Amino acid sequence: MFRLLNGLTLIFASALALADATPKQIASLGGPVYTPVGAERAGNAEGTIPEWQDGLPDFGPEDMEDGGLKNPFTGEAELFRISAANLDEYRDKLSDGQITLLERYPDSYYLPIYPSHRIATYPQAVLAQAKAAAANVTMVPNGNGLQNLNASTIPFPFPENALEVIWNHIVRYRGGSVQRTYTQIPVTANGAFNPVVFQDKLVFGSALPPGEVSENRLFLYLQQSLEPARFEGDMLLVHENIDQFTEPRNAWIYNAGQRRVRRAPNVAYDGPGNASDGLRTADDLDGFNGSPDRYDWKLLGKREMYVGMNAYELNRKSLDYKDIIRPGHISPEHTRYELHRCWVVEATLKEGERHIYGRRVFYIDEDTWSIVLKDQYDGRGELWRVSQSHGLYHFDAQVPWGAEVQNDLQSGRYLLTGLDNEVRGRAYIWGLKARASDFTPQAMRRLGRR
Repeated sequence: MFRLLNGLTLIFASALALADATPKQIASLGGPVYTPVGAERAGNAEGTIPEWQDGLPDFGPEDMEDGGLKNPFTGEAELFRISAANLDEYRDKLSDGQITLLERYPDSYYLPIYPSHRIATYPQAVLAQAKAAAANVTMVPNGNGLQNLNASTIPFPFPENALEVIWNHIVRYRGGSVQRTYTQIPVTANGAFNPVVFQDKLVFGSALPPGEVSENRLFLYLQQSLEPARFEGDMLLVHENIDQFTEPRNAWIYNAGQRRVRRAPNVAYDGPGNASDGLRTADDLDGFNGSPDRYDWKLLGKREMYVGMNAYELNRKSLDYKDIIRPGHISPEHTRYELHRCWVVEATLKEGERHIYGRRVFYIDEDTWSIVLKDQYDGRGELWRVSQSHGLYHFDAQVPWGAEVQNDLQSGRYLLTGLDNEVRGRAYIWGLKARASDFTPQAMRRLGRR
């Protein structure tokens, strides 16, 4: 069951408490009770969730295999499996979406449960920023933006409402600047698929030279399509803002066939996700992104959940996509589920607003503030899509990130985003050197002419 916080079961965006963390709370970060980002350092009473540990000190950039990360837990035995046959024993630690998938595919789908490892951390400079942000960052009165945010970090280590939890996810650290090459794979109900290969460049405002972007700019993002041939050369450019209610997201697309740049105002909210075959919205990517202004938000507390975590096996370079993809769902034998504590947040569409999702329930890992699981409902209240992250800790850069699978329960199709098994060489290049001038419509045109 949910563990309620401070007696608050339902907290609406219209009644936000905007108080900063207290000096006593801030001083406790990194101490014996709380981790540097506000998670409970201790494990649970049953011992099934361990104490948090500060990263993987014995693993670094040299620990790679075939261009991918070495699995720190090779040879660790599976503890048990959750399937349709024993589902009733574990319902309290599963989302409605996970339960539905287990019931829909009783002969082929299961959750392999492994020992839990709480290894994710961030660089020391980012943890220091989290402490400073906890004392200075506040939300704007409507909750749709932040004030005094100087870097991507965790501004609300002791959240008092749902929007503070969501903002922790939105602005969390993802390497500062990175180039990554990965696949997005729409899968039909019978298991047919055609991978789309993207190369992204992501640079947060704090990683750019001073004065190059406005204080409201969260990051700059340029996505280039590499494969298949029908998408090759197409590009998407996004200037992501912190407060998108007063300064909406700016986006442009470049069509290689037309050699034309044009604005893309639908790259937001429930606009269709790029090359997703209609299986995700623009704000589905990365669990949730963009402005939270179309929803009323409720914080439901914390809950122990079985979630995809430390998915080094799923990302193994010796696996082909055909080894992973099955009709209805990915092959469970390559996945890894662990018991972790998650914040639970519910978003309900505001009266008079438009979005294809009428209600969304998010589960946010306490150690990383990443959305690791979500259930999404249509306008009739029917469960429509379930999304599960299969995250891992990039110990070479101290960045938690991962792949995501979104199952469409109505069509039987699903979308797999973020795997790089068949990408040649290094999929992630950290510390990308870039300037704001690399992220302009003019820069897109120059790239398109090459």
